[in-house]
Amino acid sequence: MVYITRDKDRKIIKNIQDEKIADFIFMHLRNMWAVDGLYFLFIEEKFGTEEATEIDSMVWNAMGKIEAKRIRKLFNIKENDINSFMKALEYSGWAMDLEDKETSIENSIGIIRNKKCRVQNTRLSKGLSEFGCKPVRYNFLKSFAKEFNPNIEVTCNVCPPDEHSKDLWCEWEFKIKGK
Repeated sequence: MVYITRDKDRKIIKNIQDEKIADFIFMHLRNMWAVDGLYFLFIEEKFGTEEATEIDSMVWNAMGKIEAKRIRKLFNIKENDINSFMKALEYSGWAMDLEDKETSIENSIGIIRNKKCRVQNTRLSKGLSEFGCKPVRYNFLKSFAKEFNPNIEVTCNVCPPDEHSKDLWCEWEFKIKGK
């Protein structure tokens, strides 16, 4: 029996051609989203959309805390301000591969917009309805923010099931309480 150690895994990764590293990372992010989507669809099929959404929301709530903690440690982010938070959020699995996102910081308010949602468009292409992902995304973002800095407020400006324009699926704002 052959065992592959973490050192060997690192060597495998280091041997990937530089121009393929980003594609390799995006492939794994998309694999994560595929697993997320598949487990949701199977839970939805067996127990209904409400139960699937509740479970999905709990999973992403836990992931927010885990990711914020790991990203902060990996990139040695010490500051608790909105600029640092937005940088950390852009490293998250949720934000990293949003198909057409915009991020900005204006007047100490961080904003992220998802203009072309791969998850929603995939559902629609399969003849499924829009997924009311607002509670799921809110729990992830609130948990991520709380772990990063308990004084960050998360506001959802739009996210399904909210009505939205064709070129904006969701928009989230982040600011420090009292500022």
